Amino acid sequence: MSLKQQYGLITANYWAFTITDGALRMLVLLFFYQLGYSPLEIAMLFLFYEFFGIVTNLFGGWLGARLGLNVTMNIGLGLQVIALMMLVVSPEWLTVAYVMAAQALSGIAKDLNKMSAKSAIKSLASDTDGQLYRWVSVLTGSKNALKGVGFFVGAVLLGAVGFQYALFVLVMLILVPLFFSIIYLDGQLGKAQNKPKFQEMFSKSPAINWLSGARFFLFGARDVWFVVALPVYLQGVLQWSHTEVGTFMALWIIGYGVVQATTPKWTGLKKGRGNADQEHNPTRATAMKLALALAVVPALMAATLSYYPQVILVGGLLVFGVVFALNSAVHSYLIVSYADADGTSKDVGFYYMANAAGRLAGTLLSGWVYQVSGMEMTLWLSALMVLSAGLLVLKAQPIPKTA
Repeated sequence: MSLKQQYGLITANYWAFTITDGALRMLVLLFFYQLGYSPLEIAMLFLFYEFFGIVTNLFGGWLGARLGLNVTMNIGLGLQVIALMMLVVSPEWLTVAYVMAAQALSGIAKDLNKMSAKSAIKSLASDTDGQLYRWVSVLTGSKNALKGVGFFVGAVLLGAVGFQYALFVLVMLILVPLFFSIIYLDGQLGKAQNKPKFQEMFSKSPAINWLSGARFFLFGARDVWFVVALPVYLQGVLQWSHTEVGTFMALWIIGYGVVQATTPKWTGLKKGRGNADQEHNPTRATAMKLALALAVVPALMAATLSYYPQVILVGGLLVFGVVFALNSAVHSYLIVSYADADGTSKDVGFYYMANAAGRLAGTLLSGWVYQVSGMEMTLWLSALMVLSAGLLVLKAQPIPKTA
């Protein structure tokens, strides 16, 4: 298969997995709410999903560099099938602990799939003509848009065929790309020439470390007000229905993904003054400027929320989504660009371990800070975390390219 065909296969795998990932989250949330689970119990169902993302990115990057990214991607798809089938049991089996275990397996599968897909692009695309930036942006943006689609798919399937049959549909959606991936995905993709030891997974590159720290704060800044505080505020204070909250958040994620996919049109990739054919990729300075712009949004929302809360939240979230998507896409490009070409998954896995840790911290802080101090404080904390991300990414000096 050609490089573009390999990229197309990887993207198809990523898309299929992402739809099932979003659908499963919505299925679990709605189904267990119908069973009478409390909001805290439902939140606990996803705790291991986030926690194991930290562990998976560390071990997964090491496995990808040693065994090849086709192995880690196929393992991720296979584990998702097992996680889905674990939930096809009698309702009395579906205790909090059992579902947490299934969600943990799904979280491992998700991060293996994501790490493999993003690492593989380093081997397939050129960084000299903007191709790497475009391919990373399309992959990342389409993933987030399709996660929103997955929310709709999960809700529709639950209403149309019920919980268990919905899970069977999602299993079939995964088995098809898994079959083609096993047959056609390049077995040497992403495999390091020098087999890394596990201790080498902890990055010795200052640039990767600074980027990872910035990613931690960037995604913590999103989740600290988006994951728990926002839906609780919309329901509890603004009296939105479950359907209105779910639809609004799904549309936001789809829009966010569309912006990510088109980021190269808005950042970088501009014609050079001295050479009409020259194109420029984004840099750490680009990421820092975008972070400063992003920090203004939650700060303004926090300062004005008490006046027109519904208008401020809806309008502010839309603006936040656009600027955050630009930030995220530039960060995703920088880590793939900075990563070592021999065993890219080592650096990418370490980086997305920080990403998962930021999501976990943001999720926990979102519930605690909202409960203690309200929506405004989660927004102020978001602004502070974005500023921290901007300062850290500026310290990530580019890694010199070797001939």
